[in-house]
Amino acid sequence: MQLWLAFTSPFARKVRVAAHELGLASEIELVETDPWTDPRLRAVNPLAKVPTLILEDGEILYESSAICDYLDERAGGGRLLPRAGRERRRVLRVQGLTDGAATAAGRLFAAERRAATQPDPMTPRFEQAIAASLDALETEPLSTEAFSMAEVGAACLLGYLDFRWPERDWHAGRPVLSDWWAAVENRPSIAQTAHHLSTTAPRP
Repeated sequence: MQLWLAFTSPFARKVRVAAHELGLASEIELVETDPWTDPRLRAVNPLAKVPTLILEDGEILYESSAICDYLDERAGGGRLLPRAGRERRRVLRVQGLTDGAATAAGRLFAAERRAATQPDPMTPRFEQAIAASLDALETEPLSTEAFSMAEVGAACLLGYLDFRWPERDWHAGRPVLSDWWAAVENRPSIAQTAHHLSTTAPRP
């Protein structure tokens, strides 16, 4: 399998964390790309977005949630995504929450880079979405042992916030979430997929 990614993307990291948790990381070749300038990516994904996964038979998957669902199925199913019932709905809900917050964080980072020349009126909305999502995660029963896509999504969101804004303290007023992050940030799947600036300098 080939995973096309930017190492700054929280969604690409989400796929990598899932692959590590499922024992599939060694089966994936990482292909670094700049989604803003690489015409090869558009040729395999009409949206020119990362992550994009190309399977051995040439089938192409995109959007991190769809890719993680496939990886879970490939590993036997039901490990990161419960098969049915209330717990499956909870995991999907938290995954949706963290995906939305990560999207807002990416757009906020881009907006702040443009702010000197082009202020973005959506900036307060992005900030509010992130803060409200973190407050919601404070009340979620996240595990420090068995990871589901709820834990994977939460970890990737918090890791992205620390990567983009190390000077900002999202921990304040969120002791439960802060303690959870301290307990899992050195987990192998998290530590081995840490964000770093790309050699191809992709945008957020």
